[in-house]
Amino acid sequence: MPQTACPAVGTMFTPTGFSPHLAICSEADPEEDECPQESPGPGACLADGPPITSASLDTLIQHLVPTTDYYPEKAYVFTFLLSARLFISPAELLARICETCIKQQQLDQSPLDTAKVRKFGPKILQLLTEWTETFPTDFREDKMVGLFKDIIHRIAPCDEAYWKTMNQVLQTLNQKLAAITQGEESIVKVNASSVSDKLVAFKTKPPPIQKDMLSICNDPYTLAQQLTHVELEHLGNIGPEEFVQAFVQKDPLDSSQPCFSEQKKKTNNLEAYVRWFNRLCYLVATEICMPAKKKQRAQVIEFFIDVARECFNIGNFNSLMAIISGMNMSPVSRLKKTWGKAKTAKFFILEHQMDPTGNFYNYRTALRGAAHRSQTANSNREKIVIPFFSLLIKDIYFLNEGCANRLPNGHVHFAKFVELARQVGEFMTWKQMECPFETDRSILHYLHTAPIFSEDGLYLASYESESPENQVEKDRWKALRSNILGKTKELKEHHGS
Repeated sequence: MPQTACPAVGTMFTPTGFSPHLAICSEADPEEDECPQESPGPGACLADGPPITSASLDTLIQHLVPTTDYYPEKAYVFTFLLSARLFISPAELLARICETCIKQQQLDQSPLDTAKVRKFGPKILQLLTEWTETFPTDFREDKMVGLFKDIIHRIAPCDEAYWKTMNQVLQTLNQKLAAITQGEESIVKVNASSVSDKLVAFKTKPPPIQKDMLSICNDPYTLAQQLTHVELEHLGNIGPEEFVQAFVQKDPLDSSQPCFSEQKKKTNNLEAYVRWFNRLCYLVATEICMPAKKKQRAQVIEFFIDVARECFNIGNFNSLMAIISGMNMSPVSRLKKTWGKAKTAKFFILEHQMDPTGNFYNYRTALRGAAHRSQTANSNREKIVIPFFSLLIKDIYFLNEGCANRLPNGHVHFAKFVELARQVGEFMTWKQMECPFETDRSILHYLHTAPIFSEDGLYLASYESESPENQVEKDRWKALRSNILGKTKELKEHHGS
């Protein structure tokens, strides 16, 4: 999870390390302040010279503008569109691009230079298409679509095919936006917490009043597949811009006003994914603490160990970490008699893989292995890579905290955003994977809606299973019984009346 501490630049770590340019630029060089590395002229190709490490915002915008004989590299387009929103709103950026194009290509004059426009037209269409494909939510704003239509309206007299292409792009865009909206609405409908401590009151009274996971699915591989469905659905909803907007703050070296307000800082999908991780942790802990008999609890522990192992084999590291985290919660880990009944050798191997030592060195090694397997895989099942999301967020957080967005001379610290784009771009590749496993609606429904205990509910269920071992635990048990079971009694009386 994101931390508040801000490490020194030299101690920051990312899965494959910083780009060499970021290391060079991590602290402002006095000479660089005087001589920023900018390309020699408007629209100059980045490949023509050394990589840009810093430049003025105007220069970076100019590098994005296509001409009759220039188009920016795809990596540059993604990097700048991702990071520019920290300095200028997408609508203002597009307006600047269109204004520059109109001037450079003389699109406000009549008659148009048809030969010139026909060289330029496909390039501006390509830029706008890439923008709609990678950052579709930018075009929820009517002004963005209006600017798109206006620039195409200006070049369409030279080739009617531009209208057709634009309509196709907008049609695809609308389909994407509709799918995104549907995904966001489904997130709202799913009650991510479903906390219900009243079940503790009935814990020792058979038959059970709720279904448990093993009654819904007793095959670890099947459950791991369904967890992968949930993970990929969440990943598919997260836009790359959410990683930037999650950590927006006022940069002391940036004299400009923030380009979007708190209301426009859309990180709903990212936050929903973090809530899903927390829910899975608590669901695992609830399933273990719920059974009245020690043998049953041990069976549930062994089952989730097998599920976690299958998640590891699939490449679903987020579910793996959630399961391990749930099993390591104090109300679960204190059940010594239960753990003594369970076969746990495989669990300790999995714990070793996700050990935080060395900044999760073992996990990062396994992640690189999964990423390599994904690149060379023949089957879709081998292409799945679902990273431990909270650690990815933490890496991006520390990258953001450790380097200023602007250098003291006011130039944009572009090398920082190259590294940001590398990390986010890798994630974007992984999230586009379609789940190759069949859907089981009953299991998915249970994962999303099964009641889970709060932390207090987990402790009470744990104490009911294995008695408190010291006076502190005894006092807590007594307080929890009075609080939770008292509320349950009031609830029953209320419904009875």
